[in-house]
Amino acid sequence: MKLGLQMKLKQTLAPQLIQSLRLLQMPILKLEQVIRQELATNPLLEEVEPTEETEEVATTPDNEEEPQADPQLDKIDWDDYLGDENEIPIREEKEEGEKRWERTPVLEKTLYDHLLEQLHFSKLDEEEIKIGEYIIGNIDENGYLTCSVEEIASALDIVPEKVSKVLSIIQSFDPSGVGAQNLRESLLIQLKEKGFEDTLAYRIVRDHLNELEKKSLSQLSRLMGTSFEEVQKAMEFIKTLNPNPAQGKFTRPATPVLPDLIVEKIGDEFVIFHNDRNIPRLRINPTYKGLLKKDTGDSLETKNYIKGKLEQARWLLNSINQRRSTMIKVMEKIVEEQKDFFEHGPSSLRPLTMEAIAEKVGMHVATISRVSNSKYVQTPQGMFEIRYFFNTGVSKGNGEELSKRNVKKIIEDLIKTENPATPLSDQELFSLLKKEGINIARRTVSKYREELKILPARFRKRIVKENSNGSPEMAVTVPSSDSI
Repeated sequence: MKLGLQMKLKQTLAPQLIQSLRLLQMPILKLEQVIRQELATNPLLEEVEPTEETEEVATTPDNEEEPQADPQLDKIDWDDYLGDENEIPIREEKEEGEKRWERTPVLEKTLYDHLLEQLHFSKLDEEEIKIGEYIIGNIDENGYLTCSVEEIASALDIVPEKVSKVLSIIQSFDPSGVGAQNLRESLLIQLKEKGFEDTLAYRIVRDHLNELEKKSLSQLSRLMGTSFEEVQKAMEFIKTLNPNPAQGKFTRPATPVLPDLIVEKIGDEFVIFHNDRNIPRLRINPTYKGLLKKDTGDSLETKNYIKGKLEQARWLLNSINQRRSTMIKVMEKIVEEQKDFFEHGPSSLRPLTMEAIAEKVGMHVATISRVSNSKYVQTPQGMFEIRYFFNTGVSKGNGEELSKRNVKKIIEDLIKTENPATPLSDQELFSLLKKEGINIARRTVSKYREELKILPARFRKRIVKENSNGSPEMAVTVPSSDSI
């Protein structure tokens, strides 16, 4: 055994920065919960009544002495201090002079809860748990991941390899196929978990899923170099897989959605307001501040406690103000870039990326992601998630730019109005879009259809027969999306 010195570089974040990032990522309802929790635990904070003519204290006035930070304060466990953000404290109410407690509804387990429970039972370190929580938060009610590995890596400011590692673990969770980014990946995960990785069914899904709509079983058998019967058997097995692995298995609690921001048109201009009507206005309790300036004879331990709580209070106030100003600054640039949308509605949505807004406001793209994720804005056109305004563009033949979201909406509308007996193939969709001057590749049409969670034409086909009255009647589904 040898004794020696070893130098090691480690990147750490200041507690104030950690708190600012956490508050920035919270939607307004959760922010209100955290603020009220701070009010209950920090005696240095007090709520300003609306009738009081006071201002929020966000920074230390120039003429006030700055208390020296105690070194022990650096050891505060902020996660432990803020507690579980998902816990909603029971609210005490008084009605007709009687003290009553609000009933907390009993909710069934959601997909988010189910996946989170499995994540915390996995043998992962603290960083991987945080990555996993972020991934699970971006999985929709059908079980699909709604953003790419690169977007998650950018939002968390880490390398994509770390995200891919944790994502592969989540994709092994129940229900089978969860965490996939598209239909092919979900079906492959399900086949792999069933032990069918080296089978004909796996090869068909991996290499020819998008060709199933235009190739017969005979053509497929020749392409795969195997018999018709084997292909038929493989296709029957593929039909037993679930295209939406979590659909209908979990309930999603009905949670109210409140906008963090409000955009109103006043005259010819759009004005942005922060929706802080229900957020308590805070200030630092002057009584406790006075104790630090006077020689009250209190013990050093008492004074250090007050100093620590004072720093926490100031950090919270600064973080709230920083969150407000950051969100308004980002939304101002979004309104500036998407003015046609705010004037005329979703059909006028222009292509816009987070990188473009980040460059205009001088912030990191991860900050823009935190601002836009799970937060809503009330506009003259309705309420939208802030993330809604970010999308890539597609060029039309006349030089006009269409947003990716508008192109997907056109594809969705075409499929809704198709003949169920002869559904539109991706090639036919491509041709129809081309006639409208929308120049995208056929494989891009397939990609957008998969992102819409719409099955290939072969799996949407329905045979129509006439009933006794001579009118069409749906008879046989070949095969349905529920039995793929």
